[in-house]
Amino acid sequence: MRWDSLAKENCSLARSLAIVGDRWTLLVLREAFLRTRRFDEFEAKLGIARRVLSERLALLVDEGILKKMLYQDSPPRYEYRLTDKGLDLYPVIISLVHWGDRHYAGKKGPPMLHTHKSCGHDFKSVVTCSECGEGLKARDVTVRPGPSARKHA
Repeated sequence: MRWDSLAKENCSLARSLAIVGDRWTLLVLREAFLRTRRFDEFEAKLGIARRVLSERLALLVDEGILKKMLYQDSPPRYEYRLTDKGLDLYPVIISLVHWGDRHYAGKKGPPMLHTHKSCGHDFKSVVTCSECGEGLKARDVTVRPGPSARKHA
C-alpha cells in the first residue's frame, strides 16, 4: 500500500494515519496540547524547518484539527488552536506518550507527569469499554464487519 493512497482505504486507521501519521504532525499536535500556539513557538520548540512546519500546520487546519485565529492585524499574525476535532485526538496522543513512558523512559522515569486537575493525581491512560467501564486489553476484544465494510468476493 502506498502512503499517498491511505486516505482512500476503507479502514479508519489508514485514513487517520493519512492525516496524523507523520512524525512531525504528531509532534506539532504534542505541542498544541502543551498550549503552543504561534508559528515561531512551534518552530523553536520543535527545531523543524519552516517549510515542513508550514505544511503540517496547513494540513491540520485544512482537516479541521487546528484553526487559525488572528491575534495581530498589522502585519497579520495567527495562532493555532485545537478544534473539537483536534481535542478528540487527546486520548490517542496521551496513550502514545504513556506507552513511550512505559517502554522508553529509562530508569529515572518519564520526562513529564500528567495530573488530573479534578482529583490532583498523576495518571496513566487506560482504555475502557464505553458500555460497562471495564478495562480493555487487546485479547479482550473481537472485531466484526461494520456498516461500511466492503464485501469480499
